[in-house]
Amino acid sequence: MLPPGNYSGITHLYDDCYAMVSDKSSTDGFYLIRMKLDTLTAEILQVENLGFRGDRMKHADCEAIAYCQDTQTLFISREANNTVAEYTLDGRCTGRQLQIPRIYGEQVGRNLGLESLAYSADRQLFWIINEGPLRCDSAYGQPLLRLQSFGLDMLPREQYAYAMDSPTVHGSAAHYAHGVSELAALDNGGLLVLEREFYVPKTKIGARVICKIYEVNPQQSSPVMPDAPLVPISKRLVHQFTTTLTLFSRQMANYEGMCFAPSLSDGSKPLIMVCDSQNRYARVLKDWMKTLVLKP
Repeated sequence: MLPPGNYSGITHLYDDCYAMVSDKSSTDGFYLIRMKLDTLTAEILQVENLGFRGDRMKHADCEAIAYCQDTQTLFISREANNTVAEYTLDGRCTGRQLQIPRIYGEQVGRNLGLESLAYSADRQLFWIINEGPLRCDSAYGQPLLRLQSFGLDMLPREQYAYAMDSPTVHGSAAHYAHGVSELAALDNGGLLVLEREFYVPKTKIGARVICKIYEVNPQQSSPVMPDAPLVPISKRLVHQFTTTLTLFSRQMANYEGMCFAPSLSDGSKPLIMVCDSQNRYARVLKDWMKTLVLKP
């Protein structure tokens, strides 16, 4: 069983082994877990905690994790200072980092930084996106984010504009968050983008999380050009669902991490999603995990 946590990212390593990060872990690093899925339905049968592996940095706010097969190392997105650093499989920081463009550090709003990370083994590209709009992009009539790629040399490649859906909540709230919380790389060079809107009213009852998964394909779009207006990349809705907290249901889940699992018997690709329960807040929230099956 997993200990109560603030799980914000997951990546597949090999066979039934995965690595997960918690944005409230005492030091930077990851949990190594074993997860067994039904090979026909992708139902989660068993989750086993194999222990935490980390380094000495504290309060890093580890939000996302991706395994790079080419280097056999892990990369962790740390929102506290908006960096993406490389780690060995035993949790040691190597000192190497993606060379994040300065605009992400200079123009990002509080707690709206690097929440997402994915690695495309087919294209040998890392991908990041800011959770919320940069201050310099706030003048646009819609919430625009910047999707950025990096090569294995850690240097930035192309950047694309991404337009989030307009928020559905316009009144006051006890807690509210609207942004992109994760990316997952597809075999065709495209990406899945998880948009989520988290709303908690003052009464708590009626809280909800709206999750929308979109597909984008940077190869079929034009990158951002210097001094040119941002033109959003095309996106296609793949799946949408809502989790709620009511008098009769406590299934609200703020999903923040996702990754692909090995293919099922029919060739389908299961997508695993993990939520941040805020350490199982008030014994009401739970560390939900969810699988979605994408047909070939």
